[in-house]
Amino acid sequence: MRSLEGRLMPVECNKGEFVMITEIFTYIDPEPPVPANGGSLEGITVAVQPTMGVRGWPTEAGSVALERYVALEDATVVDRLRREGATIIGSTRISELGFGLVGDTSARAVSEGAVDVALAMDTMGEARIAAASAHLFGYKPSYGIVSRFGLIGLIPSMECFGMIARTPREISSVLSVMAGKDDHDFSMSDEFPDFESFDAVTVENVKLGVVREAMEFLDQDAYRAFRSSLSYLEKAGMSIREVSLDEYDLFRTIHNVIGSVEASSSAGKYDGVRYGHRAQAVKNWNEMYLKSRGEAFGLPVKAYLFQGAYFQFENYEAFDSACRIRSMLVRLMESLHETVDYLILPMKSGNVPASDMKTIDEIYGLCSHALPANVTGVPVIYMPGGLFGRETDPGFQLLAPRLGDARLLAFAAHLFDQAEGGV
Repeated sequence: MRSLEGRLMPVECNKGEFVMITEIFTYIDPEPPVPANGGSLEGITVAVQPTMGVRGWPTEAGSVALERYVALEDATVVDRLRREGATIIGSTRISELGFGLVGDTSARAVSEGAVDVALAMDTMGEARIAAASAHLFGYKPSYGIVSRFGLIGLIPSMECFGMIARTPREISSVLSVMAGKDDHDFSMSDEFPDFESFDAVTVENVKLGVVREAMEFLDQDAYRAFRSSLSYLEKAGMSIREVSLDEYDLFRTIHNVIGSVEASSSAGKYDGVRYGHRAQAVKNWNEMYLKSRGEAFGLPVKAYLFQGAYFQFENYEAFDSACRIRSMLVRLMESLHETVDYLILPMKSGNVPASDMKTIDEIYGLCSHALPANVTGVPVIYMPGGLFGRETDPGFQLLAPRLGDARLLAFAAHLFDQAEGGV
């Protein structure tokens, strides 16, 4: 905790306990449990977000809707990390319910040396975009290989625990512990990656597919930087070819429609009756419910929930069509992966700061290239641009077939080693 010295400030919480709050953390565990000895993660420090349950910790998800809510039990991933010797340091700041990146500090926790790895919600690319802002590696695993039990979710079919770290090997070490069957989560896969099978890979005969339609969204500077990264990969011995996905622009619409409907349904439980914010000075239960809901959410989330309610109750045909198109996009992604080993996508179309994205349209504009992985459930790693060019370059994403997590992370680690040693 040396990196935090001089920035800790004790404040009294609702139960009279004292917690430590910094610019990065909303909560720091004053007495972390003694780590398990001999585990594979012994000595590794991890930050979580206040959407992830840690027993006895404030778990407010950055929202008034959950003010004063304290987790009653550990999320499955928290339990597994601790059993393998990791120390959970504290909770970083987060945008409301993890929607967008305003105020998010997960990447700062890693870049400033407070922790080795940060867990971050990846619902529409937040973990990867946060990593990009700090020149770190960001990862979203295959949907269904990491238990979501203990996660305060917003879009259940597209969100998962993302990871931010300095190296792909750190991500792989943490993911190998987190992944695996959990009877508490019925959305889990029946198959899981074998992380012990891909300790060493090479770049020989590796085929990368650049999605042509994604290039059309890049501004001039982002396009040049992206092409520069491709040139580096070619010099390193990889085969790069263009592939086409005419439906690429549909990912944004499909995520927006399905995501808002799921969010509207998920947020229905925040009624001020069982837990969370409850409005005062009301005349009856109905007024209490309506006023509590009105006060509970900020404008971006509120607009998103209203949009979801519209598709759910007034235009269900659009939602139904979006679900069918999503299935088509999954099949198209699978067919592309039959022709190449990995797909390569830009991370962002330009250099607009994530903190400036506050409306639904702005947030989706920022995340547009991140959405394909969330919609289709495939694993993806963000590779920081500084490895292959200028530190300010935007970097790129590598997408693997579903359940290809182990091979993807081993490949990314090999690229990292090559870049560090020089091609």
